[in-house]
Amino acid sequence: MNTKSPSLGCKLLQIQCLCLFTIIALVWSAFGPLAWADDHNNTTTTWSLSEFGEPLYDESLTHWPYVNPQAPTGGSIVLGAFGSFDSLNSYILKGDYPRSLSLVSDTLMIGSADELASAYGLLAASVEYPADKSWIIFNLRPEAKFDNGVAITAADIEFSFNTIREHGRPFLKSFYSEVTNVEVLGQHQIRFSFNTVDNMKPLLKVAGLSPLSVDYWQDKDISKTYLAPQPSSGSYYISDVDAGRSITYKRVENYWGKDLNVNKGLSNLDTIRYDYYRDLEVMAEAFKAGEIDFRSENSSKRWATAYNIEQVDNGQIILDTPPDNTPQAIQAFFFNLRRAPFDDQRVRQGINLLYDFETIKRTILYNQYERINSFFPNSEYGASGAPTAQEITALTPFKDQLPPEVLTDAFRSPVSDGSGRNRKQLREALALFNAAGWQLQGGKLMKGGQQMKLELLLVLPDGQRVAAPWLQNMRKAGIDASVRIVDSAQYQVRTDDFDFDVISARLNFFPPPGPELRSYYGSAAADERGSANYLGIKNPVVDQLIEQIITAKSLEELQITTRALDRVLLWNHYVIPQFYNAEHRIAHWNRFGKPAVQPKYISYQGSGFPTGWWLDTELDAKLDLDR
Repeated sequence: MNTKSPSLGCKLLQIQCLCLFTIIALVWSAFGPLAWADDHNNTTTTWSLSEFGEPLYDESLTHWPYVNPQAPTGGSIVLGAFGSFDSLNSYILKGDYPRSLSLVSDTLMIGSADELASAYGLLAASVEYPADKSWIIFNLRPEAKFDNGVAITAADIEFSFNTIREHGRPFLKSFYSEVTNVEVLGQHQIRFSFNTVDNMKPLLKVAGLSPLSVDYWQDKDISKTYLAPQPSSGSYYISDVDAGRSITYKRVENYWGKDLNVNKGLSNLDTIRYDYYRDLEVMAEAFKAGEIDFRSENSSKRWATAYNIEQVDNGQIILDTPPDNTPQAIQAFFFNLRRAPFDDQRVRQGINLLYDFETIKRTILYNQYERINSFFPNSEYGASGAPTAQEITALTPFKDQLPPEVLTDAFRSPVSDGSGRNRKQLREALALFNAAGWQLQGGKLMKGGQQMKLELLLVLPDGQRVAAPWLQNMRKAGIDASVRIVDSAQYQVRTDDFDFDVISARLNFFPPPGPELRSYYGSAAADERGSANYLGIKNPVVDQLIEQIITAKSLEELQITTRALDRVLLWNHYVIPQFYNAEHRIAHWNRFGKPAVQPKYISYQGSGFPTGWWLDTELDAKLDLDR
């Protein structure tokens, strides 16, 4: 699988005038939470943002409710990562970087794990923005500094943004397409202006920026790959790099932000090391042997069969399945529409009919997954059932450009009887192939003297087992279907170059959906090397709906338009939807303490370790892991 997605992430206002600062501080202490409108210029000054409605927490927050502010610190853990890396530069397209680099990067603001579209001050003590949301000013904390002791300033934020704009990966650039100007107003104050109005999404996007040290980079080239760690702005720094093998992070001893309310109870471990594996089975065995402390299991087979071991029975290894409330990524087989015959909707629909999910679920997935029927699964942004009156209203202007089913029918991926004898769908698929000019001749699906061919490109070997029945069904239909497994570096290059027939991919969206949709499905990104529009979609209806989503004035309008977009994408059969699990599957050695409360949107991605855990020395002593 391949996931595009970028790395995202409170005290007193930092005001230039000392007298005004004093007055504000007095008013603040007397009247509580900080968020007010200036009657003179109609601007709001606050420590938090929410795309729609109000943030869940106010300035009285002392710590997140899902952490233990008295959690002990110390200890070391080892985590596993698949693949390899040859660069620490996460900004540029070239190279493969560790996905755990978010550990060393603080952001201007940070979200809570109980919300999907809010942000709270981290590097920024406060923000200011006008009623029309056409710009935002971040007031940085003067005490913020890199781990080398150099102060973090507005110039470092500006340099980070300019690096993205000039050298960044296409997907990363797409996040900030609404920014028209960046202006450093002072050492600790920076302003971003936008080409949008009445839209909070662009403000939240720039709130996720991390600084790059101008002092460090002034005599170096940020557009190149590198393996020498740069100064860290986060609570961890990179202490050791063994390219392609491991990367080690250590907690910053004098981290400037450790007492902030948004940081209390976090970053409790002294050392976190990621060991890289090129074989998933070897990585799983390393965990069972005690060489890895924690893993989020992505294989239904391993979850069902590989943990029937003594260490689980005697409580040394803990298995858990907490609910996953987070909106899911679309996980699917992605066609490359740039290549024939996948540019023909009838061919795509026919190949989709050959994917017998019910049999795969029963025989391979151990009944642990549900079928995806949306580009926005497990969320309130995906379509379900027949189109509503509001969705029809949103789609009617494009009626002549849409498959007729979009405006009338509920979309549902093909359903078989699960017997493994998928004859009905095979007949339907052959009829669609015939309509597209392909004829079954001598057991081969032929057109113009050529047999239809399809190569599935994979990076995770596990995908081969799940795809095998589908490939077999395609061969029965006369398609020369094959699979190729490549290493992570080659996979990155081939997907960046769109050099594939079909891939198995995941595309995360960032609730509520917004500008990232341009890079996923927008025409402008279809031919841009390294964009996330793997499919090569060039559909004017899709483009217009995306723009309506980005400029939506209310959450209800955004949801209606996103569901309309979902229907257009589904009925064009751009992908073969796969499956998702509404639970996490985690396994860990019993050496950790955990907060009493879990956040609503707990994640086991990103840095790869749960929020707020710590090393319990008494439990750890009982294990006596030999490393």
